[in-house]
Amino acid sequence: MLKLLRQIVIGKPLESARITHERFSVLKGLAILSSDALSSVAYAGEEILHVLVPVIGLASFHFIAPISAAIVILLFIVAFSYMQIIDAFPKSSGGAYIVSKEHLGIYPGLVAGAALLFDYILTVAVSVSAGVAAFISAYTPLDKYRVLLCLLVVLTLVLLNLRGITESATIFSYPTYSFIIGMFMLIGYGLYKLFAGHLPASHLAAATAQVNLSSLALVWLVLRAFSSGCAALTGVEAVSNAVPNFKVPENRNAKIVLTLLAFLLFFMFSGLTILTQQLGVTPTENMTVISQVAKIIFGKGILFYLFQAATFLILALAANTAFAGFPMLASLMARDGFLPRYLALRGDRLVFSNGIVLLGFLAALLLIIFDGVTTRLIPLYAVGVFTSFTLAQTAMVKRWLAHQTGKWRAKLAVNGIGAIVTGMVTLVIATTKFTHGAWVVFIIIVAMVYLFSKTNKHYADVKKQLDFDNYRVPTGLKHKIIIPAASLTNVVANTIDYARKLSDDIKVVHISIDKEFTDKFRKKWEAWNPGIELVIIDSPYRSVLEPLMNYIREADRNKKPGEVVTVLIPEFVTCRWWHRFLHNQTGLMLQNLLVFQTDVVVTTVPFHLKECEL
Repeated sequence: MLKLLRQIVIGKPLESARITHERFSVLKGLAILSSDALSSVAYAGEEILHVLVPVIGLASFHFIAPISAAIVILLFIVAFSYMQIIDAFPKSSGGAYIVSKEHLGIYPGLVAGAALLFDYILTVAVSVSAGVAAFISAYTPLDKYRVLLCLLVVLTLVLLNLRGITESATIFSYPTYSFIIGMFMLIGYGLYKLFAGHLPASHLAAATAQVNLSSLALVWLVLRAFSSGCAALTGVEAVSNAVPNFKVPENRNAKIVLTLLAFLLFFMFSGLTILTQQLGVTPTENMTVISQVAKIIFGKGILFYLFQAATFLILALAANTAFAGFPMLASLMARDGFLPRYLALRGDRLVFSNGIVLLGFLAALLLIIFDGVTTRLIPLYAVGVFTSFTLAQTAMVKRWLAHQTGKWRAKLAVNGIGAIVTGMVTLVIATTKFTHGAWVVFIIIVAMVYLFSKTNKHYADVKKQLDFDNYRVPTGLKHKIIIPAASLTNVVANTIDYARKLSDDIKVVHISIDKEFTDKFRKKWEAWNPGIELVIIDSPYRSVLEPLMNYIREADRNKKPGEVVTVLIPEFVTCRWWHRFLHNQTGLMLQNLLVFQTDVVVTTVPFHLKECEL
């Protein structure tokens, strides 16, 4: 039943040989890897206004265009820099993590990895919350269900991604291209109406207000607005992180996607900024900026609601970029021993299922903590991704200095400019957002790097102790067998028969919590007379596990050289899985406790029930 339900939800298992078919084409790669960056158009400009408008009012519209222009220039610098990384590592995933670890050292690599992983978690939270905000802008009565809607979207994303790369890419391509078409319509039709003079005069606000701030305060304000708008660049690195997921030739297809992404983002971000500025649109509590622009351009008709639906889908599903990047990066770090090994395993559908589920859980936790409000999450955003940008570009500079072949000077210049600019932006974002929550990001990244190093040390210690070259064959090994028994049944008798094949040193231990029952048990045992000692331990406080564990510990302490204490736990196996809930699990609890006992071997001896009516 569970297997059937699993196949209905995520599909039938795929053979490992099919992994080469589970790859992106350019069109599907653009849909699944660029949705995060493209969707940021819907809220990056609004975040700029959220900083400016409360302080300088309508004068904000004097600054939104130059700030947006700076962000677009930065976009092209970052995009061209990442193309160099794709060329240098045409078969590798991991992006900034791999580059930084190889050329700057382990700890810079771990910082890049931590920054990216945390940014992916934030990407899901921010994208989903922004998508739900766009949906609520059209259907305001749903505002009280904001967090619940966010969690439902995250659950949907997790289930869709568990179905596999190809299937999820096909599903997610529709909202991505619907949004692109919608943005082209909005910008094209909006600019036409603007220059044709067909827009209502009341919307053509001229920002003539004076700025009553000192030069230093104004610079600080503009830098804060710029750092918030840099959210538009998050997701650009995802293409370089997922190069192995592209069809052959991987690096060429990845570079095509990155180029298309850069130009689409340039057109959409610039076009929406022009319309926002010319229409004098400012953020409101119940309606996003992009929603207000669409309402003015399209009117409150079918086009408006279709555009809102497309915006909601792209914002919500933009989180899918993180679902492509996080599991891949986590699997790479897991293979290197910095994260739990199970994150490196592919599931039934050839995706890193554990990484997908982990990402969904952590993003849901953030959404609950911050009530699903985008503006509360933005201060945590972009710090991590720009930290990884800077480390990646710096690592590439070191690479070109070490490998002075081909057109290394031109490549050095590209990555050098990228390192300087992204480094400056990282400082700006960190400084301007520090008191607004960015300090939390630094603490989290430091904590993650610490956990990575401790995890790696644990695996190194385990490997050393499990190394087969250190194995020494024990000689003269003798079992001292202990069998816990609540009563005399076929299950216990079956376990005793098994024990006789291992050793003659066998003791059956009964914990007495009911004197009358224990007397009956003793008489029944003596009548059977199996030739094995029955040990009865009184438990006046009705505890079973504690006195039993004390007896086993004492036996372990008193064992002779060459002896090993072996606990055989009798267990009957029910016909139906749900029957287990009708019986106590003392044996299972005892087994879990004994695992941590030095040199104690614990084995469950099953006895399968044959007849069941239900």
